[in-house]
Amino acid sequence: MTLGVRAACFDAEGRVFLVRHTYVPGWHLPGGGVERGETGFAALAKELREEGNLEMTGAPRLFQVYFNGRISGRDHVLLYRVDVVQTAPRGADREIADCGFFDPASLPDGTTEATRRRLAELSGAAAMSHHW
Repeated sequence: MTLGVRAACFDAEGRVFLVRHTYVPGWHLPGGGVERGETGFAALAKELREEGNLEMTGAPRLFQVYFNGRISGRDHVLLYRVDVVQTAPRGADREIADCGFFDPASLPDGTTEATRRRLAELSGAAAMSHHW
């Protein structure tokens, strides 16, 4: 089995943080793989730092565990809801093309359908799925 983490990160103004990677199209929730010997919480904190210079301001809340059959027949994603602050602007590099905070009601063009569905589930506007 493979395991990843993603986070719906909200700032004090209620905006959600999204990233645009260099290697896959669209805007996504930040996250990445859980490495051998690493906890989900440690992977979450690491990915938030790396992808957005984000620090959690409270305890993350595990929202759902999803099966991501598009990646493999064994991939699962832990989705957390977390309040954050950005410690410094995050510039582009080889992995991250762009990132920023957005009003959930006005997401940028190119936001992936999976990202839109997860945010709708979190807000209660859509029923919770078990598939990414």
